[in-house]
Amino acid sequence: MALTGKQKAALLLTSLDVATAAELLKGVDAEMVQELAVELSYLDAAGQRNAKQTAEVARQFCKSLQKESGFHFKSFLSEMLKNTVGEDKAKQVQEEIQDVLQKRDPFIAIRSADMQALAAVLETEHPQAVAVVLAELPPKKSSFILGLLGEGLRVSAISRMTAIGSVTPEAKARIAKMVQKRVEAHGDTEQGGGALPAGPEQSLRKVAVIVRNLDKEVRDGVLEAIQQKDKDASEKVMSLMVVWEDVAQVGDRSLQAALRGVDERQLALALHEAGDELGQKIKSNISERAAAMVDEETSLMSAPKKEEIRQARDKIVNVLRDLNRKGELAFVEE
Repeated sequence: MALTGKQKAALLLTSLDVATAAELLKGVDAEMVQELAVELSYLDAAGQRNAKQTAEVARQFCKSLQKESGFHFKSFLSEMLKNTVGEDKAKQVQEEIQDVLQKRDPFIAIRSADMQALAAVLETEHPQAVAVVLAELPPKKSSFILGLLGEGLRVSAISRMTAIGSVTPEAKARIAKMVQKRVEAHGDTEQGGGALPAGPEQSLRKVAVIVRNLDKEVRDGVLEAIQQKDKDASEKVMSLMVVWEDVAQVGDRSLQAALRGVDERQLALALHEAGDELGQKIKSNISERAAAMVDEETSLMSAPKKEEIRQARDKIVNVLRDLNRKGELAFVEE
């Protein structure tokens, strides 16, 4: 994720102790402090604040960085605000932060909700509301919650997710507010991840990843139900369950099985401009001799056509899709 200047400044504060951060901000006006707190709260609530990112930002300013182990974000933010603008103002700022975060992303609190509590709430909601909420959650979380729902609601919600793009932002906000109020009655929340983009193609991809994570028996039943209602949507979902970009997350054994029938020239074509990380992933799952031959093919290759590259990648992806249909495709846990 590309960080803004304010987000970098906010992350830098988290590498400091409370007293130092407060001292640093004494010369900053209250409005700027609030803006920094908003950015820091957003990064934390959206699951986009992590130690690696914080360290990278800090390295841009200094050679050493205090370790983040034992860091408690909420207490840090609260103490930083109290020491900077006073206790009364700090409370007001924190309330305003919540309002800003809610307007920026109505689902940010739901995304970090306890999964059991969220499933219990969704079980009594209309399938359209369930579809909207699931579309805003990380795929693995959506898959887990789907497994807790009744079969009828599960199928109905997945079917509606294929057309989630027709739901207006205003309607989504109302659904988020309603569900959040009900979830709050079930207790504290836990840390969650960010949402995927919500365009038409991204929505179907989101559905596909969620369905892919289901147990094979449940997954096959959901796909059959979608096919009965919308054959085109069903075919699109099945094709999007595994795409080229997923290769990096495929388990080694599954990838080894998929690469056995692919010759070295096809591998070289598929890896053209694919990036070093993916190249290393594939080469580490073939023999040393085959990897050397791929390197040789690459060195002899001039400027392959885009169609040739696409066909080579499709050959690998199609094998992975076949393994997925059989329930034999494993992904590395994120």
